[in-house]
Parts: sequence; C-alpha cells; structure tokens
Amino acid sequence: MSGAVTLSMRLRRAATRLAEAGVDSARVDAELLAAYVLGVPRGALLLIGEISDEQAEVLDRLVELRARRVPLQHLTGTAPFLGRDLLVGPGVFIPRPETELLARWGVEALREVRVPTVLDLCSGTGALAVTVADARPDARVYAVERGEHALPWLRRNVEGTGVVVVEGDVREVALPHPVDLVLCNPPYVPEAVAVPPEVGHDPQDAVFAGPDGLDLIPVIVSRAAAVLRPGGLLGIEHDDTHTDAMRELLAAEFTEVTTHADLAGRPRFTTAARAGTA
Repeated sequence: MSGAVTLSMRLRRAATRLAEAGVDSARVDAELLAAYVLGVPRGALLLIGEISDEQAEVLDRLVELRARRVPLQHLTGTAPFLGRDLLVGPGVFIPRPETELLARWGVEALREVRVPTVLDLCSGTGALAVTVADARPDARVYAVERGEHALPWLRRNVEGTGVVVVEGDVREVALPHPVDLVLCNPPYVPEAVAVPPEVGHDPQDAVFAGPDGLDLIPVIVSRAAAVLRPGGLLGIEHDDTHTDAMRELLAAEFTEVTTHADLAGRPRFTTAARAGTA
C-alpha cells in the first residue's frame, strides 16, 4: 500500500496480532506502541486519522517484537511509575505497578519525620528512591544496587534528584546509618514458579531467589535492623506465600508488623518498626 495508511486499521491489525501471540493487554499495547511511534499521548490517537508508510513500518516492526514477548517497556524505553517515566532496558528489572503501593506507603511513613534518611535496597531502576526524593526534596536518599547492567539505568534515573547511588551487594556493602526508613523490592519469586515470557527479559537474579524465594530477604531484614534507628520503619515487598515467613523473620527485632495487600487482594508487602525507643 502506498500513501497514507489508516491508523485505526493498523491498530486493529496490531491488536489482533498481539492477542494471537498471547498478550493479555493486546489493544492497550498496540495503542501505546502507536503513540510511541507517533510521539503523542495515547489519548491523542483518536484525533489521528492516518499515518505514513514509514510510521506504519516502524509500528509493524515493534508489534512483531512485542508478539515475540519482548516487554513493551523495552520497546518504548520507559516504564511509568507514579507519574514518572523511568528509563529501562535490558539488564534492569522493570518496575511493576504493585510496587507503587510500597512507594506510596514509604512517602506517607515519612510525613512526620524531619530531614529523613532513607535507604532503597536492591534499587534496580531507582523507582522507590526516586519516588521518595520527588516527594521529599529534603530527604537524604541512598539507592543500593550491585548489578553492573542495572547500575547505568539507575544512575540515569536518579540524575538531578539528589539520590546517592551506593554500588555493592546488599549482603556486604557498607550502608549509611542511622536511617529512618528502609524500602526494598528484592528478588523473591520461588524458582519453580512459572512466570510470563516477558519476565525472561528481566535479570534473573532480580526475580528469583532460591527454592522458596527467601534466599535474600533474611539478609535484608538483618541489615535493616542494623541500620534503622529505634522506631525507624521497614517496608519490603515479597511473594504472596511469604506472609508467615515475614512475620517470623521480623519478630525478633521489629514491632508493628503489618502485611499489606496489592490491588488484587494478595499479600504483597510487609511493614514493621524497629524495636526500641526513638
């Protein structure tokens, strides 16, 4: 076909192709890819009648990659997170909408704290760290990450926010202390759990954590206990099978242990206060 191409027709074709490939959000993904190609917000697609052959060719190429289950975020280069478009790509874990709940909790937890010090452990893109820094410009925020391929994405995302990147393994790296809040979205998926094909594009050591998914969480709890001030708060995301284990891990040095559900009603993150008097 030469000349102008009807956008609505291209979107129908794209959505059909993605649905056939097993993409659950086929129509949404087709529209987001079209918006990316055209450089407009998704809502503006209704105002566009036709696109050029060149634009249609780019869209078709991206749709085919998405049909092969390349993550949408890798194709557009960004992942939305609480009003920010975080830069993402191969080598860094793509932040999920569920983690926005933990981020919101963290910001609210600091409401009465003056000039807080905050740690984001296993930071990845820096989603949690950047959210806190955006909401609390007075905070001292540190993002801890070891992944050599994740670190460039982290540094790009925190640029201009005041977040300090701490390069190293959470098991052994020196951490600032005392701190008021520790947030963490660690690897926690049990090895035997089947995951969507897109997850195969995430760094596997940022997803899976041993047979029960708990290889790293006890270390994080221990390190958080060591650096939090008495009364300081911890918020950690985990698998929906980890509720009892989290309570056991936190029982010795934390109080006010609370499990929070995600939007689907599944246990998704647990919060607690460091034992002792502030």
